[in-house]
Amino acid sequence: MTTVSNDSPVLGSDLKAPTFSSRHVTVIQPTHGWAVFDLAEFWRYRDLFLALAARDVKLRYRQTALGVIWVLVQPLVASVIFTVLFSKVANFPSGHVPYFLLTLTGSLGWTAFQNTMTKTSNSLIGNAQLVSKVYFPRLILPLSTVVSSLIDFAVCFVVMIALLIVYRVTPHLGFLLFPVWLLLMLMQAIGFGLYAGALMVSYRDIQYVLPIVIQMGAFATPVYYSMAFAAEKTPSISWFFYMNPLSGLLEAMRWSILSLPGPNLGTLLYSVIASVLIFIGGVMMFRRMERKFADVI
Repeated sequence: MTTVSNDSPVLGSDLKAPTFSSRHVTVIQPTHGWAVFDLAEFWRYRDLFLALAARDVKLRYRQTALGVIWVLVQPLVASVIFTVLFSKVANFPSGHVPYFLLTLTGSLGWTAFQNTMTKTSNSLIGNAQLVSKVYFPRLILPLSTVVSSLIDFAVCFVVMIALLIVYRVTPHLGFLLFPVWLLLMLMQAIGFGLYAGALMVSYRDIQYVLPIVIQMGAFATPVYYSMAFAAEKTPSISWFFYMNPLSGLLEAMRWSILSLPGPNLGTLLYSVIASVLIFIGGVMMFRRMERKFADVI
């Protein structure tokens, strides 16, 4: 992408070049190498970003009888089911808090991750006509879907706060770090979604495989149980839980909200670094492949 100025030079005594409303002309050129995110270009297209984000929110709640209640159904129902299975049947421990709150906290984090990754990966296919006919920074499409995911999470989090009051659970000062864990979790989701979305343009099979992988990931991640308990009961595969970059962030969320024991410093640092690298890698791969999107999609 190259931007040059247009000063409308005089071609003759009575004839001038057309005057453009903007003094900048955008020349569309393919990106080179592993290009990074162009913040200046993204800022110029901020109105499009806001329009796409608003469209996603309106489409989600349009013509739904129960409205935002549907946002609460998935985490609440999942938490109730796994509370019965793991707490009442399997007798898993939950520390000093009700097991329902432990599962709900994990479910909120996982639902935000799952929704963000799913919407991000499907954004190009879902806007194929726009991609093939109009130029704009392609990263706007996947990033605009994050707004609707954040709104969904905010609705669920209000219910979570109400339940903390009902169960008389008082968070400590670590609650202030909760937005940091959420941001890192969303960075992972966006990074993975950009990988999947870029590949999905050429390989549509990913569109059908991804939901299965995400569903399996819910059980391979300490969403409905604590990582410490899982590692203690399955010592032969405990390394798997520690290698999962989401594990440390979910445990950190429980520490911030429920004052439960958090991950050790090494596990948390690994999750933070992995989140940043996954996000940067996803952006770079997306930018490298976007030159072919319009031709292949």
